[in-house]
Amino acid sequence: MNPSDATVKLLEAMLVYFQGEKIEALVFILPIGLLSLVFGAWLVVDGGDGFARGVAIPFLLMGLLMTTIGAVVGYRTPAQLVQLQTAVKAEPEAARSAEVQRMSKVNGAWHIYLVMWGVFGIGGLALRFATRADFTQGLGIALVLFAGVGLLVDGFAERRTHPYTAALQAASR
Repeated sequence: MNPSDATVKLLEAMLVYFQGEKIEALVFILPIGLLSLVFGAWLVVDGGDGFARGVAIPFLLMGLLMTTIGAVVGYRTPAQLVQLQTAVKAEPEAARSAEVQRMSKVNGAWHIYLVMWGVFGIGGLALRFATRADFTQGLGIALVLFAGVGLLVDGFAERRTHPYTAALQAASR
């Protein structure tokens, strides 16, 4: 494969990767975050018992986090893609090297996220089944839900990195 073919394949993989990141952020993470904020606020205002308050806290916190992450990732991604495409066309090796380093950090963090979501899930199940207080049971159920959401989001995100990382590595050969 000549250098221009490798660059074209890298640019194609880059486009797919960043389009997927933007879509996931704006179509899934951001709306789920906003819905979580609305639901959590409704529970605080309208559902005064301990169970509702226990559910509301994770919904408000995770809603705020997901809304922020979804908006930031969704809206910064197009500019990031243009910047990378320009860099790859101008200085392919330097751009590729910098992106390999960045993606190494991204790929190295997946096990941390997996453990974090596992702790959310196991902790949530423990709170739901090992406690009697309505507040902690509600908290536990919400943690289990967000563990599932986190595993789903990161499952898609991780799988999106594999072809992109492979294209980065192939472009160096």
